[in-house]
Amino acid sequence: MISLRPSAERGFADHGWLLARHSFSFAEYYDPAEMGWGALRVINEDRVAPGTGFGTHGHRDMEIVTYILAGTLEHKDSLGHVGQIRRGEVQRMSAGKGIMHSEYNPSAEEETHLLQIWIQPAEKGTRASYEQQALPVEEMRGRWRLVASPDGAEGSPTIGQDARLYATVLGADESAAFRPAPGRLVYVHVVRGRLSLNGLSLVSGDGAKVADEAELEFVAGEESEFLLFDLPPQAEQA
Repeated sequence: MISLRPSAERGFADHGWLLARHSFSFAEYYDPAEMGWGALRVINEDRVAPGTGFGTHGHRDMEIVTYILAGTLEHKDSLGHVGQIRRGEVQRMSAGKGIMHSEYNPSAEEETHLLQIWIQPAEKGTRASYEQQALPVEEMRGRWRLVASPDGAEGSPTIGQDARLYATVLGADESAAFRPAPGRLVYVHVVRGRLSLNGLSLVSGDGAKVADEAELEFVAGEESEFLLFDLPPQAEQA
């Protein structure tokens, strides 16, 4: 089963300083049919205006991955971490028992474009933590590059869930295959470009929910970047 989540049907919010598109229900956008997919709860595509950002706010019991598409995001949190993340890097924050943080676009001219991803943890009430790693785009080309995993494989940030997030860049007419383990769920999000997934056409911003598929075949119609979430079966969710 492959179910398309069209980009045009995502939730949308215009806050002036922030333009946000929500693949799943978030904040004032609510769709009971789009509450996430397995342990994957949020994919927000955010565009943050220069010199603006998210003031200090709190999170609990969520694995939060920030994937930068363009620009810079400055992070500060109650654990004492201060730093900037740019294209070619990935950030992971495990909210655990609770963490306060802020995110800010430090540029006076350039917009920050990012994906913020929330994955439900396998265990609640763990210790909050933070991690930032390099994620060179060249390492995504033609291969499944781990962005986050439960065991830190390939130097990826570690998340508290039996889920793996991969990023891939395919050139025009290039293909890639992925074979989910039996019972696993998969979610695909197209960052940019145009590709087919087992014959289903996907474009920038589209998503696809996948279950009970033995093999996934991707073919790019043009240079395309996309994320693949390998998720545990529903029965294993927190």
